[in-house]
Amino acid sequence: MTKHSPFPIALLFSLLHATALTALSPTNAPASAPTKPFTPTDNNPGATDIASILTQTNSFNIFLRLMKTTQLINQLNSQLITIKSGGLTILAPEDGAFSELPPGFLNTLSDGQKLKLVQFHVLPDFISSASFDTLTNPVRTLAGNKPGKVELDVISYGGSVNISTGQVNTTINGIVYMDKHLAVYKVGKVLLPSEFFPTKNKTIVAAPTLPPAPVTETARAPEPAKVKPPSSEESSGSSTQVVPTVTSGGMRISGVEPIVLGVVFLRFLGI
Repeated sequence: MTKHSPFPIALLFSLLHATALTALSPTNAPASAPTKPFTPTDNNPGATDIASILTQTNSFNIFLRLMKTTQLINQLNSQLITIKSGGLTILAPEDGAFSELPPGFLNTLSDGQKLKLVQFHVLPDFISSASFDTLTNPVRTLAGNKPGKVELDVISYGGSVNISTGQVNTTINGIVYMDKHLAVYKVGKVLLPSEFFPTKNKTIVAAPTLPPAPVTETARAPEPAKVKPPSSEESSGSSTQVVPTVTSGGMRISGVEPIVLGVVFLRFLGI
């Protein structure tokens, strides 16, 4: 009987064992594609689709509907696709913020006002969460740059970002999405531009005028009557005029008449 050497058998067993270990090694195991959530690091085309971003949490339905009906979302998506530098910042109010508006408020707005309302929530620049304290007020929005009408005042302090429109004061409550060209933040209230609330002209009421004080005349002493000096005719007439004076005993002649009578009497006597 022929005896076989155990060496070939042992060698064959070792090779089979090594092959089995190699097949189970993690380094040679097939790599599975990791499942990644919708995060700011995505570079897929969906990252620039604002509608996809806002529907992730199902909290911005009203704001998204306004962006679609005004067709602003198409403009923004096109801008993000072709953008090379800079970007956009969206301040998105949740559905609960719209419930704080007066009943039927959105229905009172014209199509142009609805567009301006949505534009008022978009900044034409990319603002990272660490860059709010570098902004200079007032901050311009897509709604325009009318002073005090469609601009924002942004104050960043201690990690909190406060936003004021002149009509509404609110804060940024969180980051919804951010990449190198687009930032979407959640705000606590709907931002209402002051342009929607024109300042009424104040009627200036004139102060009541007091009636004039009565004029009191100071009593004055009567002026002495002015004596008119007699004229030359009056003076000559007074020397010859005989003025009879009536007395209780009859008529009495006064003045120069006695002198005339005396002369007549002397002539009568022949003197």
